[in-house]
Amino acid sequence: MEQLDQVTSILALSMGAAWASGINLYATILMLGMMGTTGNIDLPPGLEILQDPMVLIAAGAMYIVEFFADKIPGVDSTWDVLHTFVRIPAGAMLAAGAVGDVTPALALAAGIMGGGLAATTHATKAGSRALINTSPEPFSNWIASISEDVAVIGGLWASLHHPALFLVFMVLFILLMIWLFPKLWRGIKAVFRKLRSLFGGKPEPASPVSELPQSVHTEPIVESEDKKP
Repeated sequence: MEQLDQVTSILALSMGAAWASGINLYATILMLGMMGTTGNIDLPPGLEILQDPMVLIAAGAMYIVEFFADKIPGVDSTWDVLHTFVRIPAGAMLAAGAVGDVTPALALAAGIMGGGLAATTHATKAGSRALINTSPEPFSNWIASISEDVAVIGGLWASLHHPALFLVFMVLFILLMIWLFPKLWRGIKAVFRKLRSLFGGKPEPASPVSELPQSVHTEPIVESEDKKP
């Protein structure tokens, strides 16, 4: 039973770090590093580097930048696009480091799963933000950004203190994303079609029938059979 609890805790920390990295990488590094530094958790050897003061300072500075960039419509989507090349590989590295001192094959498997999970959460965040940006008011961006930060903190806390419960919610999250992704994709395509029509898109050619005047009516000409001399 003790061994099962240990495996559950390691799996929850590994997948929790990857899941949170796809939403807000810098908040994830900052929280794990601070909790390890203060002694609230014992980080595995692969994640002890997060406790380094230089790493904490860099993560804190980038978190402040992201905190403001993430609340400006348009800027947040650009930020998400650029961080496609940061969050996903970082999530894979954190997941691999969280499994501790194990065989290279197990670390690689954890990295693959973590990278996939980080890609899922990142795509969900970027897609939902692209749809939210169609709203003219900025409040929805602020609410979404703050909710994401709260989700990262709450999710990491649950993965550390209630690993079994976190894993259950993670499975439900994955199922929700499978159901939600087609709808997000259709919404994003609609946004891009609208942008293309606004910026130099060609209007659809009119139908030849619609070009006829509505007031013109044609009647058949009937010649009279009885002609007078």
